[in-house]
Amino acid sequence: HAFPPARDLGNNEKYYATFLAKNDASSFYSASYSVQSNYGSGDGGGGDCEYDAYGWKSTSAVDHDATDGWELPPNCKQEGETFFGIPLSQASDSKLQSTSTFQWQFDFEYLTDRNYTYIGTFGTNHGWMVGEEVGNAVGSIVDKDTAHIPLFYIGTTNPNLGGLSLGNMIKVAQHIDFGKLYIKPAFVFVDDDGHVKLQFEADASSALGYLYDSLCKELGISWNYDSPSNSYGLYTNCAMHAAGDRASYGCGPDNGNQGGFCPQMILAYSPRFQSEDHAAAYLDRCNNYVDYWRSLYPSGVAVGTDKFCADGGCLGLFLNRYDLYNVFKPDLGGSWVEYHGASMPPTFSPAPTWKGGCDEPHNFMLDKCFRKRYKPKASVVAWDALGSIGQFSALFIAFMALTLSISVFVTRAKKKRRKGESYLGFFFRDLTRRKKKKKTRGRKVRNKDLQESMLDDNKSRASRRRSKSRGGSRSGRSRSKGRSGRSVSSKKSRSSTSRSRRMRAEALQPSSRADDVSTLSAEKQRGGVMDFTAVTLQPSEDQDDNRQQLV
Repeated sequence: HAFPPARDLGNNEKYYATFLAKNDASSFYSASYSVQSNYGSGDGGGGDCEYDAYGWKSTSAVDHDATDGWELPPNCKQEGETFFGIPLSQASDSKLQSTSTFQWQFDFEYLTDRNYTYIGTFGTNHGWMVGEEVGNAVGSIVDKDTAHIPLFYIGTTNPNLGGLSLGNMIKVAQHIDFGKLYIKPAFVFVDDDGHVKLQFEADASSALGYLYDSLCKELGISWNYDSPSNSYGLYTNCAMHAAGDRASYGCGPDNGNQGGFCPQMILAYSPRFQSEDHAAAYLDRCNNYVDYWRSLYPSGVAVGTDKFCADGGCLGLFLNRYDLYNVFKPDLGGSWVEYHGASMPPTFSPAPTWKGGCDEPHNFMLDKCFRKRYKPKASVVAWDALGSIGQFSALFIAFMALTLSISVFVTRAKKKRRKGESYLGFFFRDLTRRKKKKKTRGRKVRNKDLQESMLDDNKSRASRRRSKSRGGSRSGRSRSKGRSGRSVSSKKSRSSTSRSRRMRAEALQPSSRADDVSTLSAEKQRGGVMDFTAVTLQPSEDQDDNRQQLV
């Protein structure tokens, strides 16, 4: 014990604190050479220091906040509520799992007495362990649905006080290769403490019995020269089961009725029946429904739902009877923790890798394959990224666009639909009709010569032919009108040159003197926007005058 500060030791405290320094303690050792109780085996005498792991039964934890009244094993310094079991809740209120329904095979509501037909009161603040409602609770505590079958109590998670940490519990349990856990109800009864329980068949050769044996071998406490063993060297001193305990020692007609293997579920704490006849009627009513379950599942059933342990037969690690923390799939199918979004089920998978990659069904629950199969779509991720405000805005904009389109269509239909035509008929007619091309009014050009391409060879040749014909007609005129003709053609040539940006200059050869004219072509000289070439006509033998034509 710790002493308060600023206080001296008392006489007795000072005597024992300094006894070994001042006195000989041999007399004390010689007087204490034996212990009256046999702590190691447990003879059933009820001694103060007695603990018998083989004699432990489910009634030892019947108060089931799982710590009250327990006799702690040797070297265990703290009580604990952690245990392995089978979850059976249909409306769990725990926040550690994403779903509240762990099975749908058994509806325990048929085993309750909500209207107090058979039961008058309850002896504790607790009532129905399968769930209660406000206004119909039997005491000050409104119990939630905590239906489950406890299988192996492992005690505290504090390693400093003799327990095993939560992570190490999961680490060992992950590598236990157990099969699907099938359960089959047997009967409803009232135990020696007055609690109503639902008993399940305890088959030592089943997967449930094999799992119990494995937990005892790997995590049970050392007892009667039997010690646990696992490949990790992780053990606890606070388990409620001995390392040498086996399922064949448990309850049931085929077992020894001495060990801790006894799958039961508590329905209600300390119900007080109105009379013995009412108690007998209640048990008869419940067992009639249990017989229906037994006929429905003659070989038992592996419980589960579509969202929780879809293949059925899973094992759960409970922090207490209320909170299911970790779930283990059978056949090394993996395990998962959903607390605070720790993982998607299942992501922690010790399963061996089979050939065939992620297409092999045995590999579906491996981390890589599970993420690959259940990878969310990009559209879903983008939609979730918008948030509630962004999603509302997108829906609002889509709604406004839809209403606008409908109003435009109605307005168009009122103007253009035929007499007696429905809006739907107009809609399909408007979709299928061909749109007429709009007529474009052509621009009239007074001078067609401006439409001719300046770079097109064909049109330029046609223009040269017209210029030659005009030159021939002018040459046939009289000499008296030669200068006037030349002036007129000069004016026309200037006017045509002013209208065009560029003009090719060619030598004109009159048809009457085609054989006698030799052309001297001058080099082209470009000045501004006009190009012209001067051509000199040489006189023939019959004509002495020199003529020049400017083109």
